[in-house]
Parts: sequence; structure tokens; C-alpha cells
Amino acid sequence: MPEPISKRSRRKAATLRALLAATTPLALGGSVVVMASSGAMAADIASSGATPAKPGKAGRAEAKPAASSQEQVIVTGTRSLGTKARDSTSPIDVITSGTLRRTGQANLADALVRANPSVNQKAYGNDTAALVSAIRLRGLNPNDVLVLIDGKRRHQTSNITADSGPEQGATPVDLNAIPAGAIDHIEILRDGAAAQYGSDAIAGVVNIILKKTDHGDNATAYTGANAYNGDGWQYQLDNDGGLSFGQDGYLHLSGQIYHADHSVQPEIDVRTGKDDNHVLSTPEETRESLALTFGSTLLPDLFGGVEGYGNVTYMHRHTEAYENYRLPSSLPALYPWGYSPLETNEENDFASTIGVRAPDLAAFRVDLSTTYGQDETAIGTKNSANTGLYKLNGWSQTNFDAQNQTTAQWTNDLDFSRTYRLGNARMNTAFGAAERVDVYALGAGDYGSYTLGGAQGFAGLLPANAGRWTRDVWSAYLDQDIHPVRSWDIDVAGRFEHYTDFGNTWNGKISTRYDFTPHFAVRGTISTGTRAPTLAEEHYSSLNVSANGASGILASNSSAARAIGAQSLNPEYSTNASGGLVWTPIKNLTLTTDVYQINIRDRIAAAGSVRGTSALSAIAATGATLPSGLVPANVSADYLANAASTRTQGLDFNASYFSDFRNRGWGTVTWTAGLDLNRTRITHINTNEQGALFINPQEVAYLTTATPRSKLILNAFWKIGTFDVNLRQTRYGQTTSLLTYEDQAPKALQYSNTQWNEFKNTPRWLTDLELGDQLSARWHVAVGANNIFNIRPRREPLENAYLGAQYYAASSAQVPITGGFYYGRVNLSF
Repeated sequence: MPEPISKRSRRKAATLRALLAATTPLALGGSVVVMASSGAMAADIASSGATPAKPGKAGRAEAKPAASSQEQVIVTGTRSLGTKARDSTSPIDVITSGTLRRTGQANLADALVRANPSVNQKAYGNDTAALVSAIRLRGLNPNDVLVLIDGKRRHQTSNITADSGPEQGATPVDLNAIPAGAIDHIEILRDGAAAQYGSDAIAGVVNIILKKTDHGDNATAYTGANAYNGDGWQYQLDNDGGLSFGQDGYLHLSGQIYHADHSVQPEIDVRTGKDDNHVLSTPEETRESLALTFGSTLLPDLFGGVEGYGNVTYMHRHTEAYENYRLPSSLPALYPWGYSPLETNEENDFASTIGVRAPDLAAFRVDLSTTYGQDETAIGTKNSANTGLYKLNGWSQTNFDAQNQTTAQWTNDLDFSRTYRLGNARMNTAFGAAERVDVYALGAGDYGSYTLGGAQGFAGLLPANAGRWTRDVWSAYLDQDIHPVRSWDIDVAGRFEHYTDFGNTWNGKISTRYDFTPHFAVRGTISTGTRAPTLAEEHYSSLNVSANGASGILASNSSAARAIGAQSLNPEYSTNASGGLVWTPIKNLTLTTDVYQINIRDRIAAAGSVRGTSALSAIAATGATLPSGLVPANVSADYLANAASTRTQGLDFNASYFSDFRNRGWGTVTWTAGLDLNRTRITHINTNEQGALFINPQEVAYLTTATPRSKLILNAFWKIGTFDVNLRQTRYGQTTSLLTYEDQAPKALQYSNTQWNEFKNTPRWLTDLELGDQLSARWHVAVGANNIFNIRPRREPLENAYLGAQYYAASSAQVPITGGFYYGRVNLSF
């Protein structure tokens, strides 16, 4: 019987809205993927234990099987409807939830490192900096990466990377705050992103697309440990599911509980000759997070059907990180056997987006939205003491509140887009405006945390250095996509932004692609970007006290920093160029190659590192006092500056091939290969107020050689019957560091600021393997091993290892320090 007209009309309208939601450009909040044909995505669904998704209702088209991620309809890098990844004018990497899951990593940032060759992160972080998912794209600073959630700008963390190195001052978006079960897929755009989505996207854009199904439920239990150390136990519980309401409303709720124990590397402290210093370790962490997406048609008969939509995320985190061991002589009355202070962090992260969109307002697709996000951290120390206070009063507390940090961001967006024809040319015009408020606040620690030398491990923030800072950012953009003929695409975009503290910026891009045949195309992009300093880069200050030394970070605009040459920070300016080809020589095989060059002028980096009396004077100028017994040469002070100009050159290569052996009974295999070659050079070093170079050779190495010169990922996913196997080989290229001579070096070299030891982390191969079985339509189990052969970074010479205990280069973004990790996972889907 024919379907009733009213029902057919409603279904047609719902289908149109679903297509718009799936392919509406980022500016319009479109966030869902539409897949085509069969293959790898079907394998993703099967290996997860999930049943294939049914078509969603309005606003949330569902994922269908696809031959590869190259077939996926993308919403990043284009404002035209229905563009597939392999047809994009600029290269887009699409990483499915199945790919992320098969990395065997509990945290999203770690999974991206395993899945994408252009993404790296440091081998380990000191203190609570180890908790921030600070990824580097193409070797650039994490602050140069713009992260979007369903096309909307995500707020940054307040947990700053305070220790010296290539990421000092970084407050990136904390990717690990998003529950894994909430993620449908991720799209990464590296070329031309600043002109399209935000002038600060110099390295590129990472767009996280959340699930929006209105049915089903998926639960995952994961656990594992560092097999060779016998510690670092982790567990993670995920659950996500959807429900419908009204005629076409949907809710999708995701939750996650995660815990990780300390993973401590064996280390002999030269002071005691014992393995009693646990500083070379990963923190203990407990994290709970939630995500909710929702939407519904509000006015079905107005402007093609006005839809409301939104999402909410929340995360709480508690962490504890070991500081260097203090000898019994430090405070025998309180700690007769010595003590290891713990730096603690209580963190709450919240974000919400609410918007409305209409598919046909005077022939334009229109989106109006508001997004608010906030991250709060309370840093403290426990199992510690204030030795100066104890010496004066015969008493000291052992737990301290050191400082509070808050980052908040409120963004309002209004966007328009329209597709039309002008003669024989197909056109898409998009334009819009946004208003953003950035807030950064620092709260002082309690009195005992900062007075008379402060708490051991991490001294509290002085009231004089606390404060609250804000700025407004106004922006407008125009994006014109033109197809003069079917095989040629030209995309031109321009963006204007006004910062209330830095003035105006203008950025643009031009991209073009020409398809010589259906199987071969060339493409290229030239673009500019401008990244204003973050409020944290301008105003953060801290004092970290080690066993026999201290390091202070001075706010660049403070009188203390100016005394050692600091200047007010200015924006970074970039010019990016890339060119490449897309080739499909045979069915199911896609090859892409893109070369790129990124010039950054006035790059913000740690600078002015001074030691000895100059550092003591600069720290004293902040009002802080240092504990007695420190080695003056082991006291350092620095600040952030527009230190240098750099040129990054490289090549990205990706290949994917789908083999179908089912007619022989051998199942299917998805083969992928990804390669990033990357080299950064210094083109100019700026000078400070005193005429000296901002950065020394050690800091030059942080910018140029701390990221691997190459990274290769080879992956094979085999699905046969109910079984699946994923094998991955990753080769990390060499990193080079200039290491400080520490306490075991000859006296003439100890803590030198002019002499360093060149240390090379030679290339490393990591092997990961996962075996899975689809026990039933609902149950899937998997066991796996990451880094099966327990590959670790090279150990530093004893003379470069502080106290003999910190023998891995913290600046290197190569293999992790924790070695082999074995795990198991169970998926249950309804």
C-alpha cells in the first residue's frame, strides 16, 4: 500500500534535515558522518560488538559502512555539501571510532598519536603537565592547534605546562576530557584552517564529531597494566546510548570512569644508592566524564524546518604526581625516613553548546549558536612541608593549597551558507561572524604554601601574582567555493579578527584542486595565520622547588621578568603553503602525497633562561623566598617571549587499500600506511631588552629537534569470520636534545647555561597487536599488547640525569617511557 502523503512528507523533510546536519559546514554546526559502500567501517562496527546503526532522525544521519575513511562525507575544510574526504581541496584525515578503539589506548590523545603520523606528544610530562593531552601537529606547539567539538571552538585547559621544554606555556584543549564512547569520529585539517575557523589554527584543526543516535546502548570495560614494570594498572568503563522523544527528538548520553595507577620507572638515587626516588613516573589519575548531545525539530513549517541542537560535557579529575625524594636530613623531626612530596590536582571541566539552525532562510542555511566552556584546577601538595616555616616556628603543615587556575571561554556564532549556480559554475558562499570572551584567573595559595621558601615540591602562588584577566575577540569571515568546471575547484577564504588587547588581524587562504581524471588530481593551498598570545602565556607565574634547586617562571609583563630582558608578548604570524596529489591507480587503493612549508614569525617560546645570582634576584623581585640549602647554580628563571622565527618543511603520505578475500574464505583486510617527514629550522632569533639573544642553543633544540624527523605507521586490520586481528608497526624517527649537565657532572659543567651534551634518541620501532572475537551479535572481546617488545627511549648518561633518577629526555616527543602495556576489553551492545 502506498505510504500516506503526510507521513511521506514528514520522512522526506526528516531526510533533508539529516543530510543538512551531516554535511552542513562547520560554521553551521554540522557534525555527523555519512558513509558510502562497504568495507572497513563495517568491520569497525562488527569488531566493536555493535549492531549496525539504523538511519537516524532529523539532524543526525547515521554512519553506514564504507570502503575507507577516504569515502567519508566530511564537514571540515569545506562549506560545500556532500564533499568526500578523498575529494577535498585540502587534505583531510578521518579517524573512525573503530580505528581509535583498536589502538588499545584508553586516552584519546594517546590514541591519536598511534593513529596519525602527524600527531605526536612528549614521552612523559613532569608533575601535572603529564595530565594535559598536549598534542603537536607537524612538530608545532600545542597552542597552535585549534580543537572543535561538532564544529564549535573548544575551550583550553587551565593546567599549564610549567616546566622547561618545547611545550612550556602550553594550555591546549584537553582531549582526554571527552568520554571515548561519545566520539563518532575525528577529522583533522592542517592546511588553510586559520582563515576558515580561527586565526590561531596555525598548525591545523582537530574536529571531534560526537555521536547522535537516538537508540541502542554500548558498554565497554577495559583494563590493563605495564607488563614489564608490573605497575601502572588502568581500568576504564564506558557506556553510551540514545533515546528519542517527540516526533524526531533525540538524546545521546555517554559516560566514562577512568583510573590509572602510578607507573614508576626503576631509578637509583645517587644520594642514597637506593630505588627510593619515584619522580620518573606517570601520575595516579581518577577521572569521571559525561557527554550529552540532543536535538529536535522546533518549527517544522518555518524556514524548511528550524531545528534546535546542542551538547554538554563535564569532567572531574583527581591526580597525584611524585616529586623528587627528600632526604631524612631535610626535616628529620617530621620525616625521619625522608619523604616524596606529591603534587595534587582537583579539576572540573564543563562546556555547553546550544544552537538553532534552519536549512532554508531566504535560500541560506543558517546557524545561530552559543558555546560556553570552563576549566578549573586546584593545585596542591601533600606529604610535604615548609622547611623555612618549621625552622622559624617548630611547626609546618604537610598539605598545602598551592594555587587555583581558571580558564573560561564564551563564544557566540552566526553563520550563513548557500549553494547555487552562476552560469555553468557551481558556487558555495559562506559568511558569518563570532564574538568571543576569554577569561584567565590565578588564585593565590595558602600562607604556608608560599612564605619562607614555600612548600617542598611546588611553592604556592603569591597573592601579588594572582589576578583575573579578560579580553574580547570579534571576528568575521567570507568563504567562496567555486567550481568553474566540474573537474576544477577553487576555494578562497578571508577572515578578520579584532582582539581588544592586540588589535586587528587579517588572514586568508586560497586552495585549488584539479582532477585530470576520476583517478588522479592535484591540489594546493596558500594561507596565513595569526595567533595572539594566550592569557596564560602573558600572566602565568610559578615557582617549582626541587631537592637542591628551584626554577621560576616569570610573567612576561612583570617587572621581575623585565629585569632579565623580557618584553611584552606579540602575536605569532604564519604563512603556510602546501601542494600534493591524490591518486587512485586501482580499485580500493587510494594514495595521497602532500608537501608543506610553514613559516612562523615571532614564535612564542620559553626564553631568557638565567641561572645563579641573576635567577635568585629575579625570583626575589616577585616577592618569593627560596628555601635554604639550594645550590645557587641550580636555580633558574625564565619567561615566555617572541623568541624566534622558524620554518617547518615536510611531507605527508597516506595509503589505504581494502582486500576482499571472502570468496576464498579468508575474510577481509584493510591496509593503511601513513608517513610524516618533518624538519624545523630557525630562520631568525630575536633579541631582548638587553640586546642578548632570547634563546640559547638548548632552547633552539626544543623548537627544532625535539619532535621526530619522521614517523611511519603501518597498519593491517584482518576480519575473518567472527575473529579480527589488528597489527600495527610504528617507526619514530630520531630526536635530539641538548642536555644540561646535572649533579654528577664535573663541577665546571654542573648546571651550565652555555655547555650541553648533545643526546640523540635514535629511531625506534613499536609493535602493537590486538586479537578480537565477536562472540555473539552483542558481545565482542579483545586482548592486546601495545609495545609488545618493551621498547623505551634511550637512557641519558648519568652526568645528565638529575640525581641519577631522571634519565629520560623530557623534551623528546618519541616513544613513551612506560614500556609494554597489555590489556583486555569487552564490548556489549544492544
